[in-house]
Amino acid sequence: MTDKVCVGAIAGAFGVRGEVRLKSFCAVPEDIASYGPLSTEDGGRSFTVSLSRPIKNGIAARLSGVSSKEAADALRGTRLYAPRTALPSLPDDEFYHADLIGLAVADTGGGELGTVAAVLNHGASDLLEVRAGSKSVLVPFTREIVPTVDIAAGRIVVDPPEGLFDD
Repeated sequence: MTDKVCVGAIAGAFGVRGEVRLKSFCAVPEDIASYGPLSTEDGGRSFTVSLSRPIKNGIAARLSGVSSKEAADALRGTRLYAPRTALPSLPDDEFYHADLIGLAVADTGGGELGTVAAVLNHGASDLLEVRAGSKSVLVPFTREIVPTVDIAAGRIVVDPPEGLFDD
């Protein structure tokens, strides 16, 4: 597990006074401002976040040290990270996406299928992108198909529908 988790991204400037359009990856989007200063992935910059108002495709926000449209635009695409210790603990059946990426994936018979490369959500439910050799397979992240997630052991057990992992 990493010591920081991606909680949002800057989508660009909002207005001309240095506000940014912030995309929150939190279950409750407004929680992004409650995790303390957020940093860039490399830790080179840190920002205190003050939310202004909800806007289309995000939240208008002010970041410490950003006072012009040009400075806000320069941050477009920057991912923001919170320290893991600032995040709430989760119930047993919920996981942070960052904790799933990199886990080994095995079938119910113990056969290795690949590793989790990403967790995707296109509106309906989460999908695990499992890298199986040179190909990627999208596995629905449901209790029926993914009965076991063992973060401590570093593995996920899947019971895939027939043909899902066939060449």
